[in-house]
Amino acid sequence: MSTFQFSGLNLAIATPFDESGRIDFSRLERNIESYLAAGVSGFVLSSGTGMHVYLTKEESNELIRVGAKAIDGRAKIIAQTSALLTEDVIDRTKHAADCGADGVMVLPPFFEGPTDDQGIVNFYADVATAGLPIIGYNVPQVVGVAITPSLLRELCEIPEFIAVKDSSGDLGKQASLIRTGLPVMNGADQLVPYSLYAGSSGLIWGGANFAPRTCQALVSAASERCWDEARKIWSILEPIMSLLWEGDYVQSVYAAAELTGYGAGGPRKPLRSLAADRVEILRGLLGELISMEAKAS
Repeated sequence: MSTFQFSGLNLAIATPFDESGRIDFSRLERNIESYLAAGVSGFVLSSGTGMHVYLTKEESNELIRVGAKAIDGRAKIIAQTSALLTEDVIDRTKHAADCGADGVMVLPPFFEGPTDDQGIVNFYADVATAGLPIIGYNVPQVVGVAITPSLLRELCEIPEFIAVKDSSGDLGKQASLIRTGLPVMNGADQLVPYSLYAGSSGLIWGGANFAPRTCQALVSAASERCWDEARKIWSILEPIMSLLWEGDYVQSVYAAAELTGYGAGGPRKPLRSLAADRVEILRGLLGELISMEAKAS
């Protein structure tokens, strides 16, 4: 992972909201400091876990501006600039560059967008004119477009297209992307150690919001090829990370972060906070993570 610009743990940071559903920028700044103290080396601002699709363009732009200013060069910054209109993606990407982002994460065209490879290549070539490194976002179960090994090879012929984040949740398909020899970032929480062992170049990890120190310890063990230690750490993380992938992902991350002391309030409507019984299930699966993260902070 050492030679890739965004190697290691890139936290898909949850966007904090106040009781009125507005972005709580003060809390964002405090949380960033906590995550930096926990050893997080990269952040994804306006991520899927950060509720990108439920932020206005203006809110997302301000989130990226405030977040980048708070990080202030102490970690790598990836900004999600996905949008329906290509022109909006380019504008958002230029704004992210002005704010000091190191790269952007961009979904392929979605909601009845082009599904042919050339149409997708043309889209990312247009985004590349904004001048920042691009990480494609492969989540076919949501978008309806899959970045295949052959398409990845084509996309990486665009100088600014540097990697794909794979959130398909299918380790076999992710491994086929990794075998191209091109940078692949894992975005599926339940696959983290297996993806690292298979040779992924880095992680974009939403579940790390509630256990940043433990997640960072796992990444460090894997980078040193200490697989027995990585497996030991993963045995603590695995129950909760597997549950996240079964549904109510964003709501569960917000709830779990509250339990471990990295709270961001509740998710924004139309998502609802988890019901009390679900929160108790999370509490049980978090187990010793609650005390581990508290003792370390």
